[in-house]
Amino acid sequence: MKINNKIALLLMLSLSLMIIGCREDSNRQLNQQSVKSHNTANQNAKPVIFILIDSLMDKPLHDAIQEGRAPALQYLLKNGQYFPKVVSSFPTMSVTIDSTLLTGTYADRHHVPGLVWYSGKEKRMIFYGNGAKEALKIDQMQVIMDAIYQLNQVHLNKKTKTIHEELADKGKESASINAIVFRGKTEHALKVPRFLTFSNRVPEQMILTGPKWFSYAALAQLDPKNSWNTLLWKKYGMNDEFSAQDTAYLINQKRLPNVTIAYFPENDNSVHRKGTAQLDGIEKADQALQVVLDAYGSWELAVKNAIWIVMGDSAQSAVYEDRQLATVEIKSLLNHYRIAKLNQPVRAEDQIVISTNERMAYVYAINANVELSDVVKLLQNEEKLDIIAMKDDENVRVTAGKNGTMFSYRPGGNFTDEYGQSWTLSGEPSLVDIAIKNNRIKYGRYPDVLARLYGAMHSHEGRYVVVTVQPGYELVSESSPTHIGGGAHGSLHEKDSLVPLIISGTNTRPKTLRIVDIKDWVLQMVDG
Repeated sequence: MKINNKIALLLMLSLSLMIIGCREDSNRQLNQQSVKSHNTANQNAKPVIFILIDSLMDKPLHDAIQEGRAPALQYLLKNGQYFPKVVSSFPTMSVTIDSTLLTGTYADRHHVPGLVWYSGKEKRMIFYGNGAKEALKIDQMQVIMDAIYQLNQVHLNKKTKTIHEELADKGKESASINAIVFRGKTEHALKVPRFLTFSNRVPEQMILTGPKWFSYAALAQLDPKNSWNTLLWKKYGMNDEFSAQDTAYLINQKRLPNVTIAYFPENDNSVHRKGTAQLDGIEKADQALQVVLDAYGSWELAVKNAIWIVMGDSAQSAVYEDRQLATVEIKSLLNHYRIAKLNQPVRAEDQIVISTNERMAYVYAINANVELSDVVKLLQNEEKLDIIAMKDDENVRVTAGKNGTMFSYRPGGNFTDEYGQSWTLSGEPSLVDIAIKNNRIKYGRYPDVLARLYGAMHSHEGRYVVVTVQPGYELVSESSPTHIGGGAHGSLHEKDSLVPLIISGTNTRPKTLRIVDIKDWVLQMVDG
């Protein structure tokens, strides 16, 4: 039976939005305030189960535990190690962070710049799924292909190996469950729902590579009984229950590989809508985690027979309740340029492209006559802009809104930071809140800012400016989502960048408390 076109459109929008995480508008009031080894491929080391809870933050986590709403997280925390301030990647958006997690590199090496960016090579905007208003204006078939296929098989740098690829090279196995970045060495055929293939622009089967054990919402599942969690009202499987059930299935079937990465997505949307103090998303994630722990028969056996890593990917900062106060529109600052429109292909006469990622944005000069320095000067007229950065030969130059000073830096030199990275610095370091003593760099409210910003500035080709906005505010462009009275992320600020980490079942820890160093640590544990 032919599906009504309007219904089909709604379904397509739902799937593409839920895959990456729906960033819907919110006007809600801000609320302040096992058996041994389970036949794993490597019998000499315990399997690693990595649970990534989107937008998990330290204070809400402790509040949820104190209120008795997160017993599983409390158990792992009490029976392990806890680190409240692990540094995320930049931009603090899931696709970039997950690429950093899987590759152990920042964006200059993994080449995934953000949730929204402009490809000069393809002469088009790349959307991995964003807000509902944007979704109505752009090519949904292309978004689906970008979010699932292009992200993993094309945009993610092939020269930078993922943890799944490195494990496969060593003859070891891994699993990816609902993770949005998953590239590996085993071919999988995703079964695309029929309502998406009626246009003939999306194939009935999508061939891509992932780890041996792979599930991805309605498109691929491990547990045959998990189809209940892939229904429309359950976001087609992009939910915590689906992730938990497929992870528990591997344990129950004694098929748990060396490393399992499971993504619990739902807390993110709760924080976006209800604000940074909400606990509903953590409670739901904890209930899903309980399902996974219970698969061992007892939580004691779970900790004894596996290494558990639970962490957030990015934090969120509270957005003011007043829309006019909270939003900063970049377009109005650059209105004498010809700015590309969202619902049209980029035209030869266009001069500027704006790609907004909540609290950060890329501003591209796609016309040779547009000087980046002129764009920076215009952006400086907005005092709410926190960091404004551009490349200048080998250097990254940084300024801020309503600020006439400049800071410049590049890798290599006589100044060394707390992570052992060396830099050449000039200008006013207070712009990025760093202190220097005896050639040692100490970071302030922008953790690991030099490396993270450098990564974004060299993440893809093109002439562009990176801008972030101060806490409480959100950048907006044509039809981009807003989170008034809720939470948002994207920036370099510590409020967006610091996430908690729980480790249970091992006394080891990463080399540094940064997501970029998680991959090497996990590989070391697997190697025994």
